[in-house]
Amino acid sequence: MPNVNLPFVSLSLSHWRELYVSALFETDRTRLPERIVEAERAIVARARELFSAGTDTIEEDQALDDALYSLRALQSCLELRAMAHPEFSGDSTQWMAD
Repeated sequence: MPNVNLPFVSLSLSHWRELYVSALFETDRTRLPERIVEAERAIVARARELFSAGTDTIEEDQALDDALYSLRALQSCLELRAMAHPEFSGDSTQWMAD
């Protein structure tokens, strides 16, 4: 019997990954916090979908955990950098120069 949920799963999988990659590679510091939040929301939503499905998705579960951890680490780095270098807090071109 074919899996009728496969297209939905593929779309959900690509959605959170696209948002995650967009956050990781965002170079505009003013947009980065928003990108991180969008990616986190998509990751949490996907985790809930997988939990509700009740299927064995250990690989994707681990990928979601890893992505969320990475985004939180990125957010922490941004916060620490802002405290250490307040002069770059509004400059989207200089914050990565150091």
